[in-house]
Amino acid sequence: MTRYLAAQALPTLLEPVTERELTDRLRELSYDPAGTRRAMVDHGLVQRTRDGAEYWRTERTEYDA
Repeated sequence: MTRYLAAQALPTLLEPVTERELTDRLRELSYDPAGTRRAMVDHGLVQRTRDGAEYWRTERTEYDA
C-alpha cells in the first residue's frame, strides 16, 4: 500500500515538494498522512532533506504509468 501511495502523492520521480505539500497530498489518500510519509521514507521510496523541509520520490513502482 505504501508503494501505491508514494506513486499517487509523488507522481514524478525526483521532483521535490515541501513537507506541507506532501502531507496535504497524503491527507487526501490516507487517514494518517504523517505516519504514511514516515513509512515511505523508512521503506526507501522517498528521500528527504536532513531538516525534513523537502521530499522526493526515488523509486519507480508497479503503479507508475
